[in-house]
Amino acid sequence: MSDTSDSSADATPDATGTITVYSDYVCPFCYLGRQSLDTYQSGREEPLRIEWRPFDLRAGKRNPDGSIDHDADDGKSDAYYEQAKQNVRRLQEEYGADEMELDLATEVDSLPAQLVSVAVRERYDYDTWLAFDEGVFEALWHDGRDIGDADVLVDVAADAGVDPGDVRAALDDDGRRDALRDQFEQARSQGVTGVPTFVADGHAARGAVPPAQLERLIEGA
Repeated sequence: MSDTSDSSADATPDATGTITVYSDYVCPFCYLGRQSLDTYQSGREEPLRIEWRPFDLRAGKRNPDGSIDHDADDGKSDAYYEQAKQNVRRLQEEYGADEMELDLATEVDSLPAQLVSVAVRERYDYDTWLAFDEGVFEALWHDGRDIGDADVLVDVAADAGVDPGDVRAALDDDGRRDALRDQFEQARSQGVTGVPTFVADGHAARGAVPPAQLERLIEGA
């Protein structure tokens, strides 16, 4: 996960009116970064399309079968996680996300949610995908639900207008799972090492950066 530092990424430039966002649903800074992006978008005259790219924060703990070894050493100390919590609390207040649940996501696996999200993006229109994407964030960080649970994902998808059968099919598709891992590797090969990472016109900002910084990134102000 990341906080509010800048970074450059070797990623493909986006067209006007779009921003590429690398994120993982279990990252609190990704949730807060989307709050910042929503604030920026509310002041835009033209809508901004999000080109989402999945990222796996659990990669260092993931077993070959896809499960997570929660006891694996990820190289991060207790002090690191405590500092991260403090940074989240600070940004909660700054971005008006006081309802956010802090003691979440340490044991949650976002891989199922990302599998479904990619499938929804491929099979449905943009607004449906966006509703699902925002619903997953809200389910975890606002409602405290386990987005690694198939039934939870079916509920979130139904609220977005997605057929429950499409959710189950995505979760059972081993080929889709392999393709998702390829997307994770592609993100890293493009220089993305932390999330959220926002990319526009060949420039990038990493972390839950404020709306004014997103404006400069997108509009070159």
